[in-house]
Amino acid sequence: MTRRRVAALISGRGSNMAALLAAAESPDYPAELALVLSNRADAAGLAHAASRGVPTAVVESRAFRDDRAGFEAAMDAKLAGHGIEIIALAGFMRVLTEAFVARWDGRMINVHPSLLPCFPGLDTHARALAAGVRLHGCSVHLVTAGVDEGPILAQAAVPVLPDDTEATLAARVLAEEHRLYPAALGWLAAGLVRVEGGRAHVAGVTTAAGCLANPLPSAPALSTR
Repeated sequence: MTRRRVAALISGRGSNMAALLAAAESPDYPAELALVLSNRADAAGLAHAASRGVPTAVVESRAFRDDRAGFEAAMDAKLAGHGIEIIALAGFMRVLTEAFVARWDGRMINVHPSLLPCFPGLDTHARALAAGVRLHGCSVHLVTAGVDEGPILAQAAVPVLPDDTEATLAARVLAEEHRLYPAALGWLAAGLVRVEGGRAHVAGVTTAAGCLANPLPSAPALSTR
């Protein structure tokens, strides 16, 4: 089986990166984490990746404060140097330019802590609580030029409980992110994802029935084509 080379882009602790790394340790997972790249040298996730033998790199965004094109060119150089085929954004707190997104069209994925299109952007848990919604959750989507607007691959929902705080709700959502994101990356790496009319379709994956996750992140057995 040919495993696709994936770079995880992080800005902090990289808990979703760690979930991807754990999934990639399975020999039948169709992707390998070949690089963890951060825009901050102090990102805690870098140490975790290095401890697991994953190459790491830093392109300090502060050094390119007025030069987004230069920042992204430096990232592209790191990605090319490691033969990266797919980018997984995992808490990467930089908005990417339209040109960068276009270069990675169909090959860049993100996890967002809300049921998109509800609550794009930041502070999703506080906004969900303020809105009084009864269900909240996470979405995995392909990245397009619009922030959190790309075709959705999968979503998982959690209940909003009467005594929830931002912290308790965030923890419940994060547990689903760690389950859903590795599955969705696996589908993309295995060539199971196609986009038609702005909507993503995942071939051969069982969709949910009576379950608050769609598609189901545990199925099917992944293989490359």
